[in-house]
Amino acid sequence: MKHVALLVVVVLLVSVLSGAFLLRSYVWSDSILAEDPQPKFYVGVDIPYANLTAVENRINQVSSFANLIIIGCTNITYDPAKLSVVCQYIFDRDIYFQVYSEGPINQQWVAEAISKWGNHFLGLYVWDEPGGKQADLAHDEAILNSTDAFSPAPGQPVTNSDIEQRFEGILHMGITRSSQYGSVTLPIFTSDYALYWFDYKAGYDTLYAELGWNYSRAINVDCVRGAANVQNKTWGAMITWTYTQPPYIESGPQLYADMKYAYDSGAKYIVVFDSNANWTDGILQPEHLEAMQQFWNYMKSNPQNESSSVDRVAYVLPDAFAYGFRGFVNETVSVDKIWGLFPADNSTFLLCIDLNNAINQHGNNLDIIYDDAAFPNYAAAYRQLIFWNGTTLSR
Repeated sequence: MKHVALLVVVVLLVSVLSGAFLLRSYVWSDSILAEDPQPKFYVGVDIPYANLTAVENRINQVSSFANLIIIGCTNITYDPAKLSVVCQYIFDRDIYFQVYSEGPINQQWVAEAISKWGNHFLGLYVWDEPGGKQADLAHDEAILNSTDAFSPAPGQPVTNSDIEQRFEGILHMGITRSSQYGSVTLPIFTSDYALYWFDYKAGYDTLYAELGWNYSRAINVDCVRGAANVQNKTWGAMITWTYTQPPYIESGPQLYADMKYAYDSGAKYIVVFDSNANWTDGILQPEHLEAMQQFWNYMKSNPQNESSSVDRVAYVLPDAFAYGFRGFVNETVSVDKIWGLFPADNSTFLLCIDLNNAINQHGNNLDIIYDDAAFPNYAAAYRQLIFWNGTTLSR
């Protein structure tokens, strides 16, 4: 949907799975640990085009109201010399940055980047929309395209749990390969529009919920925030296209509203996606830059609400129920399939109605999580749990 990110390395690893995922820790140099603490909140742009002059111009335009740049074009990120020029340009303006990649990048460059730019180098943005592409069964970009590779016991069907294990196992191996550089494990980011819970379980440290198209802002924020809260991860928002043709992105006032909604919901990162369909130039117009400036002023004047999740309510989905929640055409025809593979049925339709009622009742005080045995203490994180089957538990 955004970056052209073929999961080639990951798909090649389909036959090699590990039941136990590695616990990843960040090993930074003493010089990095000695630096000033990083900002509590990041806002900026994802720049996925290759023209260095255009990239520098955009950085200059946003430098007074942004503290984050994602260098999103592999023509730059796979060229160590060009990448260093851009990173230094960003660093000189006291802006933090992430580097887009579709796999491991130059190890020597990583070592030099950590030495030269310290914690201004936040980590790697690896692939793009792995959960969404699975939900849409995006052909060569979906991690699993069928259930043919599974070998359950004779006479037993392939289950959601089978699919989850395979999806997370493959994605985890690719993330691990992309994050390890000698004694350093880089933080790994991406954006998505579905299946956040399973992206996090596979190993992502931070996910940006995509706010765009005609997708529900509430469901995407509630899903990513709930997953991050239970799994002790970090989350943000990526404001992306609304249209498939110019102007691509929403209006300035709508952009401001989305940025404010994400911030007020607790996001640590807000990023505006800035590219046309050909990856040749940016799409942000003066009205969008003005909206970003307006948001910057709002953020400076309004400290973020840091209330605990124990004040919120959680809607609890069935274990391994990887569904995109983009609506039904009618009671029997859904936009989404479960894991992109299994048709949704009437029980899914009724669950969606129940979830929508919960959102209407609790507003931005609702998280969406899973009844997942990997996180047995999730009940302690909320004042009330509303289960998909009608059960309700309160503190």
